[in-house]
Amino acid sequence: MDENNKNIQGIAENGYERIDKFDGKRTKELAELYKNIIKKIGEDPSREGLKETPLRVAKSIQFLTHGYYIDPQELILSSMFAEEYRQMVLVKDIELYSLCEHHIIPFFGKAHVAYIPNGQITGLSKIARVVDAFARRLQVQERLTVQIRDCIQDTLKPLGVAVVIEAMHLCLAMRGVQKQNSVATTSAFTGCFLKEQRTREEFIHLIGVKLH
Repeated sequence: MDENNKNIQGIAENGYERIDKFDGKRTKELAELYKNIIKKIGEDPSREGLKETPLRVAKSIQFLTHGYYIDPQELILSSMFAEEYRQMVLVKDIELYSLCEHHIIPFFGKAHVAYIPNGQITGLSKIARVVDAFARRLQVQERLTVQIRDCIQDTLKPLGVAVVIEAMHLCLAMRGVQKQNSVATTSAFTGCFLKEQRTREEFIHLIGVKLH
C-alpha cells in the first residue's frame, strides 16, 4: 500500500466517517416493490445492470424522504441562545432538494430565510437543517415555504420571519408541458416582514445582491 492510500485509509478509520443506516425490513420490502415496478415497465430486473437497482433505489428513497423522521423544532431548540441582537439574520442560497408529491419527481433550487430576533437566536446551521428537514419529504413548494416560516416563528418567536424559495421542477421540464427553463418562486412572511414594507424590501434587496 502506498503512503497516499495509507493516509486516506487512516482518515476513514480514525477521523470523520459518514454512516447511513437503513431499516432492514423496510428496505427489503421496498426493494421487492421496485423490482416489480421494473418488471411492469417491461425491463428485466435480473439482467446485470439492474440486479442491484431495486436495493439501491430502496435505500435512495429512504434517504430522500428522511425528513419524516426529523423534528425541525427540536433542531432549533437544540441550539438557542439569549442575545439582544435585533437586526436581520439572513441565510441565503440554501441548497434545496425535494420530491414533488404529485409525480415523485425532483424539484430543486435555493431557499432564502431571514428572521429578526426577539431576545433569542439559533445556530445558523440550524436554519439550513430546518429547510432540509421539510424538503426531504413528499412536498409541494407552496407548503414547504410556509412550513419553514411557521417552524421558525413558532419555535424561536422572533419579531418576524421571511422565506423565499426559487426552484426548478423536473415535472415541468421532463413531462407534461416540458418547459425546461421555468423557475417557481414562493414567499411567506410574518411579523415585521409582513407589516413593514421597508424591512421586506431590505430582505428582497439582500437576497438579490452578491456581497461576497
